[in-house]
Amino acid sequence: MYDYLVVGSGLYGAVFAREAKKAGKSVLVIDKRPNIAGNVYTEDIEGINVHKYGAHIFHTNNKRVWEYVNQFAEFNRFTNSPVANYHGELYSLPFNMYTFNRMWGVVTPQEAAAKIEEQKKQAGITEPKNLEEQAISLVGTDIYEKLVKGYTEKQWGRPCDQLPSFIIKRLPVRLTFDNNYFNALYQGIPMGGYTKMVANMLEGIEVRLNEDYLEKREEYNALAEKVVYTGAIDAFFEYKLGALEYRSVRFETEVLDMPNFQGNAAVNYTDAETPWTRIIEHKWFEFGTQPKTVISREYSSEWKQGDEPYYPVNDEKNSRLYAEYRKLADQEKQVIFGGRLGEYKYYDMDAVIDSALKMCEKEL
Repeated sequence: MYDYLVVGSGLYGAVFAREAKKAGKSVLVIDKRPNIAGNVYTEDIEGINVHKYGAHIFHTNNKRVWEYVNQFAEFNRFTNSPVANYHGELYSLPFNMYTFNRMWGVVTPQEAAAKIEEQKKQAGITEPKNLEEQAISLVGTDIYEKLVKGYTEKQWGRPCDQLPSFIIKRLPVRLTFDNNYFNALYQGIPMGGYTKMVANMLEGIEVRLNEDYLEKREEYNALAEKVVYTGAIDAFFEYKLGALEYRSVRFETEVLDMPNFQGNAAVNYTDAETPWTRIIEHKWFEFGTQPKTVISREYSSEWKQGDEPYYPVNDEKNSRLYAEYRKLADQEKQVIFGGRLGEYKYYDMDAVIDSALKMCEKEL
C-alpha cells in the first residue's frame, strides 16, 4: 500500500509527490505517456532541448515559487521578447514604442498615445460586448487588425466578435522601448531543460510510465489510501455530464541544417492567411550555439476526444459545466483533483506549482 497514488507526472503531480515524500509518505507516480514531465517535457534533439508540447517560459512574481523551483534547476536569464510577423512586416511584442514606430512612424510616447486615443475615439466603443470591441477600445483599429485579429481567430477557431471580451481584459501597451513580454520579477528557462528539472523533483520516488489510470482504475485505487488526479476532470467521471471544451495544438517539428532560422525563440504569425499561429526556434531558449536548429510550427485546433487537451475554454457555458463536475469531485473523499486539467483552469506554470504547494500544506 502507498499513502498516495499520483496520476500524472507534470508539474502539479511532481510537486505533490516531492512534498509527500519529504513528509515521510509513500508515493507512487504513474503517467500514461512514455515520459515524465507532462506538457513541460523537453526532448534532446541535436543537443537542443526541444519543448515538445509548446513553448514553456517560466515567469513569476511569486518569490516562494521561484525559490522552490530553483532547488531543482538553475535558471538562465531568458527574457521572452516575441516578434509578430504580419505578411512579412515585423513588429515587436508586447506593443511598445518599437511597435508604434513601425506601425505609424511615431517617435515619442506622446505621439503614440495620441494615435491610439484618436483610433479609440473613432471606433466609439463605450461598453465592449465582445473581444473585437474590447481590443479596439484598448489599442485602436490598426493594431487590432494587424496584430490581434488574425492570430486570435486562429488561436480560438472563432471570429473575434463571437469571443467574450474577458479573454483580453488587458493587452500590454507600453509607451516605452521595453521588449520584455512578461512583466515578471523572475523569469528564465531551466538549464538542461524541464525534463531534467522534473526528474530532480521525482528523485527517489517510484514512477511507472505507459500506465493509464482510467483504464485500470480499480486496480490502482486498491494500491493507495488516496489518489492525486491531474487528468481531465470530465474524463474521470466518464463525461457523464457532457464533455468540457478545450483548444488543442498540433506541432510540426523539423531539424534544419543551419545554425539560425529566425533569430528569435518565438515569431507569431498574426495574419489570417498563414495557417500556423507561430514558429518556435527552440535553441534560443538556452542561447544555443549548435550547428543545426530545430523549429516547430504550431497549429491551433478544436479539441476532440483522443486529442491532447491544452487550453480550457473558460467561457460561461464551460464554467457552468465545470461547476457541476466540481460538485461531484467534492464528494470523492479519497481523490484530490489538481492542475490545469483537474481544476479546468488556464494556469501558468508558477500558478500550478503554487496551487500544488497550497494543497500540500492543507493535505500533508
